[in-house]
Amino acid sequence: MKKSGGWSAFLAGFGECLPYYANKAEINKKVVDKWGIPVLHITADWFENEQTMYDEIRAEAAQMLEACGVKNVQTFGTPRPAPPGKGIHEMGTARMGDDPTKSVLNKWNQSHDIKNLFVTDGSCMVSSACQNPSITYMAITARAVDFAVDQLNKGEI
Repeated sequence: MKKSGGWSAFLAGFGECLPYYANKAEINKKVVDKWGIPVLHITADWFENEQTMYDEIRAEAAQMLEACGVKNVQTFGTPRPAPPGKGIHEMGTARMGDDPTKSVLNKWNQSHDIKNLFVTDGSCMVSSACQNPSITYMAITARAVDFAVDQLNKGEI
């Protein structure tokens, strides 16, 4: 421990992907799985906001480390961030909203088209900041279950 070694540190950052209508999930009716069921086709990309954030995260991380006295700071990465789906907490493929032409789920996380289908994972949220959204998922699920039980008791679903 008295001599400098080959140690290194890694600092990464995450940020919010804005909700773009171009990013979507659709049923691909031309491609089916081995049971003949149409497969999901996801279209997703980063746009100017995400690219700017990616560049700023790298630059500011280096500034923070240098301000702490770290020597030989080098940023690395590709010119563009990894494609959507290679990180964490990507969401928004089953958007929640009042308009069935622009969203998959209603305000109770119930499908507009299939009344006994509730979606309570991250796909109902169009975006998320960098913190872990798991507690939010639990709250959304509890709320949806309460509504679903009420609907079941009324014979609505």
